[in-house]
Amino acid sequence: MTLWLNLSPAGEVLSGTSLIFCCDIQDILRTCMWISSHIWDFLVVGLLLLGVTLGSSWINRLPLSYSLIYLILGVVLGPYGLRIIDLALDAEFLERLTEIAVIVSLFTCGFKMNRPLTLGAWDSTLRLIGLLMPFSIAAVALLGHFALGFGWGAAILLGAILAPTDPVLASEVQINHAEDKNELRFGLTSEGGLNDALAFPFVYFGLHWLQAGNDWQSWFKSWVLVDLVWAIAAGIAGGVLVAKAINWLNYCSHKSDGVEPEVEDLVALATIFLTYACTEIINGYGFVAVFVAGICVRRSRSLMPEVKHSQLHFVGLLEKLLEAGTILLLGVLLRAEPMLTYAGASLLTAGTLIFLIRPLATWISTIGANLRPTTRWLFGWFGIRGIGSLYYLFYALSDDIPVQVGTPLSWIVLSTVAFSVLIHGITTTPLMNWYNRRFGLESRMEPETLEADISADPEA
Repeated sequence: MTLWLNLSPAGEVLSGTSLIFCCDIQDILRTCMWISSHIWDFLVVGLLLLGVTLGSSWINRLPLSYSLIYLILGVVLGPYGLRIIDLALDAEFLERLTEIAVIVSLFTCGFKMNRPLTLGAWDSTLRLIGLLMPFSIAAVALLGHFALGFGWGAAILLGAILAPTDPVLASEVQINHAEDKNELRFGLTSEGGLNDALAFPFVYFGLHWLQAGNDWQSWFKSWVLVDLVWAIAAGIAGGVLVAKAINWLNYCSHKSDGVEPEVEDLVALATIFLTYACTEIINGYGFVAVFVAGICVRRSRSLMPEVKHSQLHFVGLLEKLLEAGTILLLGVLLRAEPMLTYAGASLLTAGTLIFLIRPLATWISTIGANLRPTTRWLFGWFGIRGIGSLYYLFYALSDDIPVQVGTPLSWIVLSTVAFSVLIHGITTTPLMNWYNRRFGLESRMEPETLEADISADPEA
């Protein structure tokens, strides 16, 4: 299947969507065998899933991440390879796809949080969110304004879009299991969950400035009260209330034998969608809400440990499937001509962000923390850009930003994400194997297990 958005010769994002095939091999086979086009889509997806699944033990021995393999497969299946799939910047479709991928990922990250809710337990996370993220956004904005020539609104928007990190794209840096007490993996997983959610106020800040210019009086007060204070507070409250309500209903159903084990995992998916929708209805940040909901479900004392394990396994599989689809389409999406046009800006942005801004900002943000230098350095290196940045890009494009801003912004972000997937995909496995051999069992905190504090209290 091909999803095609009209592009100018320079790679400018225009509009329009049509479904076509661009594969000569498929045309021949379809003509000969009268096979419907969508059957070829099923064939490609089935072969991809089968290959990744059956070859997983072999892939795990490679110094490559799954996300890098998906990206390479996307390029191979795209217009520069077998030409089976041809996907271009259809912002609305890609926004919806990445939106689903992000909320599932955030819920899963929240579900994996195995620390007590105290400042000391979350010290690394607070530093990475409260210090590192604003520092990174400001640094990228300065780069975008002074080096790339963007206006301040577009420069801040670029910084906000590239703020989220994505540990999903490198499973080695995620919390691996309920009892995983590694400080590095906890910090990166929690950072990925929170900065994906908390980048939204900065995205709105950039969009307001881009659209209204320097007329701050027309939007700044509203941004502070609505986009910053209310939306975050509503996100936290929505996550807690909806998750607790669903946990209570689930508990009541279990008491009356009303839930069949075969479908019980769907409660997790229902929690994700209901939490997100209810929070967005009251103009809160649904991303914040689903992360908080994941924490609440994990900490619920009304759910049995085996139910939590099963739900975590279910959403984890769904997360991996969405990761595969999104990064595969990113590989298909890449175009040589516009990427070469903006190659200088893209390499400057990606290189400065990955090799200078992130490591330096992390080192500054963790001054005084009870962390060994190796851990601080790896915190700085594993700033993987991925699905969160793609979502915010497509969200901004759907907001009708000017073409002269949207086109360079698009290719800079897409190139930066692709470069991050490439460089981190090559280095993550060797670095984490080395780190685990030396420091993998060290931690400042003992984790809370899924079995801890389980009781029959439905209000917890």
